[in-house]
Amino acid sequence: MPRQGMTIGDLAQRSGLAVSAIRFYETHGIVRPLRNQSGHRRYGGSDLRRLSFALIAQRLGFALAEIASQLAALPADHAPDRKDWERIATRFRRDIKTRIESLQALSDKLDGCIGCGCLSLDKCSLYNKDDRAARLGPGPRYLMGDAPEDDDNG
Repeated sequence: MPRQGMTIGDLAQRSGLAVSAIRFYETHGIVRPLRNQSGHRRYGGSDLRRLSFALIAQRLGFALAEIASQLAALPADHAPDRKDWERIATRFRRDIKTRIESLQALSDKLDGCIGCGCLSLDKCSLYNKDDRAARLGPGPRYLMGDAPEDDDNG
């Protein structure tokens, strides 16, 4: 009688993860193994895909909670099909696009005034004279999307 699904050892070998890491991901809902009659975990191909997705997303800076939230939209009662993954991809693309735009803004503005209030650069005294950006709120206002002209008193 053929074995149903992969064992946790099989999945560890295929994914390159330690067994303990797979169990950790399981506690966060990334993978949802079935149990065979003797209570042993059995994983499907979709669990390997979920782990791979999680690993790549984490490398890109997504928090495990964000990843788990995305994967929670996949069906629990059967392996996700192409349409299920397309729905995840559409939502995830929006998040990735936003991150790319934020990283681009950081890259473009990092060597200049970012509106944080430090006023440590000569250029900041031109763009953020007397820390006008503080009127727009806390944090690096210009990296967060505000511009010097957004301060109506500037």
